[in-house]
Amino acid sequence: MSAQSCCFNGDLTVIIPLAKSSISQHLKSLKEAGLIQGEIMPPKIKYYLNNENWAEAAELFETLFKS
Repeated sequence: MSAQSCCFNGDLTVIIPLAKSSISQHLKSLKEAGLIQGEIMPPKIKYYLNNENWAEAAELFETLFKS
């Protein structure tokens, strides 16, 4: 797990080799799934993990892949 507690949407476009629109769509899906949360800080959006939901997802994946 990363030591960084959050990131901004603009930072991701520098690190991830995808179009800004693709990254935005993925972030939207992660947010809808409850895995991340976003906080609007104009002109940027700050994203951070929803640790409780990530832990639950990790348990579900662990169970799934043990089968």
